[in-house]
Amino acid sequence: MTGPRTLGLFGSAPAPLPPETLQRLSPAALAYLGDAVFELYIRTYYLLPPQRLGVYHQRVVAQVRAETQAGLLETLAPHLTPLEQDWVRRGRNQAAKGPRRLSGALYQQATGLETLLGYLYLQNPQRLAELLARLNLPDR
Repeated sequence: MTGPRTLGLFGSAPAPLPPETLQRLSPAALAYLGDAVFELYIRTYYLLPPQRLGVYHQRVVAQVRAETQAGLLETLAPHLTPLEQDWVRRGRNQAAKGPRRLSGALYQQATGLETLLGYLYLQNPQRLAELLARLNLPDR
């Protein structure tokens, strides 16, 4: 996944961690990383064509909200392997109570997506890029 859509974002991901090292990380730690990976991906996606900072911010915030992330997870669900589904489940199950404005289930879905993204960033950046390419993001 290269070109203006990602600007090679995941070409410089770290070398995959051994499975035993990855298993020691909590789903919450992977969600923490996945949140940053997803926001960077979305910021990069909307970077071109050049726009005012306020427009960038509005578009990015709309995509990184838990409500949107939960919907994006639904889009990806049919394409996930059993192992990926397990990481989503682990992240969903570990999710703490979210903001008052959200239902617990919605927050758990978003955390499940972030956990998966963190896992894939560390384990299989190519697969991460494949899944992100499947997202139905609004045009720039």
